[in-house]
Amino acid sequence: MSDTRDAIAIGDGTAADIAAVDAVMQAAFDPRFGEAWTQAQCLGMLSLPGVWLTLAHDDELLVGFALTRAIAGDAELLLIAVRPDHRGRGIGRALLRRAIADAAKRGAGRLCLEMRAGNDATRLYVGEGFVQCGERRDYYAGRSGERFDAHTYVRPIPLG
Repeated sequence: MSDTRDAIAIGDGTAADIAAVDAVMQAAFDPRFGEAWTQAQCLGMLSLPGVWLTLAHDDELLVGFALTRAIAGDAELLLIAVRPDHRGRGIGRALLRRAIADAAKRGAGRLCLEMRAGNDATRLYVGEGFVQCGERRDYYAGRSGERFDAHTYVRPIPLG
């Protein structure tokens, strides 16, 4: 495991961590936007080839995670979340940088992601070299039935 500031440990996760991942996701994702996945969805994705889970721990407490996949020379950041009470400490950035490094090791030439338009994480992604490349109108369905656009982003991963 590698350490970020404030002794946050970044390491690999497994299917056994999904309940803790779900607790972070429920705390981190506002339910009105409909972005959180179920444990079954996470487990199903994690069982596929080329999918990996990265965890951030503060001592024994899981405080963040990233779920990423690589296929056919591309990688996709599927989910990333940090507990609200641990934000602002560089954990999201550390998870994102680890996802980029792991994608490079798997031969990906770029990392893609999508997120709800207006998401505060836009600053993080743009700051790490992502550029918007598309939009999906009315992609997310919130709890109240309201629809939200999704923006797609891409970041090249240098070879070597």
